[in-house]
Amino acid sequence: MKIRNFCIIAHIDHGKSTLADRMMELTGTVERREMKAQLLDSMELERERGITIKLTPVQMHYKGYELNLIDTPGHVDFSYEVSRSLAAVEIAVLVVDATQGIQAQTLSNIYLALEQDLKIIPVINKVDLPAADVPKVKSEIINLLGCADSDIIPVSAKTGENVESVLDAIIGENRNEPCETVSRALIFDSYFDDYRGVVLYVRLFGGTIAKNDEILMMASGAKAEALEVGVLTPKMSPKNALTDGEIGYIVTNLKTTKEARVGDTVTLAKNPATTPLPGYKNVLPFVYAGFFPVSNDQYKTLKDAVEKLALSDSALRFEPENSPVLGFGLRIGFLGLLHLDIIKERLEREYKLDLVVTNPSTNYHIALASGETMEIKSASALPDLSEVAEIREPWAKGEIILPTPMIGPVLSLINEKRGHQTNLSYIEDRAVIDFEAPMANLLTDFYDQLKSATSGYASFNYELAGYRAEDLVRVDFLIAGERIDALSIMCHRSEADAIGRSTTKKLKTVIPRQNFEVAIQAAIGARILARETLGAYRKDVTVKIHTGDRDRKAKLLDKQKRGKARMKRFGKIDIPSEAFTVMLKKN
Repeated sequence: MKIRNFCIIAHIDHGKSTLADRMMELTGTVERREMKAQLLDSMELERERGITIKLTPVQMHYKGYELNLIDTPGHVDFSYEVSRSLAAVEIAVLVVDATQGIQAQTLSNIYLALEQDLKIIPVINKVDLPAADVPKVKSEIINLLGCADSDIIPVSAKTGENVESVLDAIIGENRNEPCETVSRALIFDSYFDDYRGVVLYVRLFGGTIAKNDEILMMASGAKAEALEVGVLTPKMSPKNALTDGEIGYIVTNLKTTKEARVGDTVTLAKNPATTPLPGYKNVLPFVYAGFFPVSNDQYKTLKDAVEKLALSDSALRFEPENSPVLGFGLRIGFLGLLHLDIIKERLEREYKLDLVVTNPSTNYHIALASGETMEIKSASALPDLSEVAEIREPWAKGEIILPTPMIGPVLSLINEKRGHQTNLSYIEDRAVIDFEAPMANLLTDFYDQLKSATSGYASFNYELAGYRAEDLVRVDFLIAGERIDALSIMCHRSEADAIGRSTTKKLKTVIPRQNFEVAIQAAIGARILARETLGAYRKDVTVKIHTGDRDRKAKLLDKQKRGKARMKRFGKIDIPSEAFTVMLKKN
């Protein structure tokens, strides 16, 4: 059979899902009455935000060819998923918005596609818009790929204009026929179905996998039975077997996606392959945040909800956490801030949970004086400094694409974040800044500040670049003399004073006033860096005295003073949930 496997890669909101919709319409895969916008974005959140979160495969038939499409996520947090999707195909359709041109994630995905040695078909989308600048975007693509002007296909995915040319270009590419007969399949996605178990999305590289075959996952060593195999059109269509070159699904009897991770190789248990397909890596989260229910009665609901989400999301890691202020909760690891935002929103929407989420932080590698190393996921877990030899923090390698006149403010922003520029290049009238910076400084509001400095014209992409030893300290925050572990942060010693001062000022605005004076302090160990005082409510206790007797007034004021001092010693402060996210935004 003539098979063509391809995926669509692009920056967020450049029209991947809309182009996929038009292709399904043109090939008659989905009837017009069943058609809806962003058909492959099945999650409510995806449709609301207009982004692809989970990749989706679909099989189409066009002019005697079987076309297998994988609609990939465009966000940097899911770049490993994108790289595995690219490994499952031979052709990449590169979509660039005619109004915006090449953006950071477009570049990143092109590099991934070139690494996999894919044939790239460049497409300019949204050519029907008044703001479209097709000649300029064409020259950007020619400079980047070195292709000819005639290779670039201008389309409007919304109206369907010229989409047939893209399908013709896909079937015009030749597929390399493999020579192996042993069955090997690459898992490019997996999810947990409540009624059927773990479902694998796979691409076969040689051999066949039939219904009821016993299969083996080469990286995890897990064995399972292929209860059903088939293709997606985009609904599940069962078949007797999947053959070489096909993209489809396998329903297994596994109970968790941890046994069948993205990038693993599936082979037959009775005649296993000797070498797995290349490129598998165990993806570890590097953004951590504490999730606490507002009411402790909801802790079990929260734990059950996260366990259910983790069944389908193998990148989600969590462990119980206990805070003296917030009670019982979970410390959850994420691939990035978008991943965190999506999980938080799903917990609140789907499970009706009211949550307090602490400031996101990265993990740190601690080298102890004894020679051992340990990993901590929050500042409160840092051991006594007398036992610590060095603290290593994660650094990120970033890439920013922006208009040339805006280079100055962006370089200042990178320096402000303790980063440094490594390279500066140009694509037409835009610049590409390559830089390195500590991951912790990019986590909170770097993206917001970047958009602010460039009036929204910059796009940003990053990846983890390893761990480096730095002069890091733990800054604690004390409220009325009591240390609040959930507020503790790790930062560079040179930034500690400024962070301490700004955070105590912010805490003063969110902590409610009491009947007694409250001290809000930032400290490194026993050294106080900054202090703000939250004034007490004033009550005029002398108002009930109708005479001008000074002794009686002094006696009442002295009694009030003693009462306030007693309250200060024993009074408890109810800290609102906003206090735990004050470091997320600068203003």
